[in-house]
Amino acid sequence: MMGENIDPIELAKRTTKDVYERQARHWDEIRSNALHEKPWLDRFASALPASGRLLDLGCGSGIPVAGYFLEKGYDLVGVDYSPTMIDLARQHFPQAQWKVQDITKLKLNGQFDGIYSWDGFFHLSVAQQRDVIPSLCQSTKSGGSIMLTIGTGEGEVTGTVGGETVYHASLDPKEYKELFKEYGFADVQYVSKDPESLGRSVLLASGKRAQIYPVL
Repeated sequence: MMGENIDPIELAKRTTKDVYERQARHWDEIRSNALHEKPWLDRFASALPASGRLLDLGCGSGIPVAGYFLEKGYDLVGVDYSPTMIDLARQHFPQAQWKVQDITKLKLNGQFDGIYSWDGFFHLSVAQQRDVIPSLCQSTKSGGSIMLTIGTGEGEVTGTVGGETVYHASLDPKEYKELFKEYGFADVQYVSKDPESLGRSVLLASGKRAQIYPVL
């Protein structure tokens, strides 16, 4: 509509999905395979049963994070809302299950020993994250873990992929901790701007207890 002024962050929120679809092959070509994420992936894996079932949210082309877990023999389901990303993941790792799905509208069977999202979950809005976290907790088996890269405080910012603007959001780390504790995780760790993982801020909730969930 001519004359309509759209806030840049709101515009990024609306267009991020399309950006990732357009940039999927470029992203796959430039994505580092150096596994700077490895300290956290190792920490996450240390609490998982051998050959456990994992859910990768916003998996992209599977490189390098899903590849790390598949090499270790985990049963992995990867979801991404970009069909091209999922096509690339299937080419790279045909042994896994890859699904074109939106994280806010997941349709998956059964529970998982571990659920993680490395540089994916933070593309959801603050409200969407609050809505999705309870269902992720309910989809985690007793004793299981959830790992997310998040921000350092509640808010919205933008970044770029292939020169195009994308949307990022986060809750306050204290709210994440409260939510995961409420939904039965015994231990919730958070490290802000971890220099060992290219400055990512990471939350790891582990030791999920079987319990009756709060009413949603």
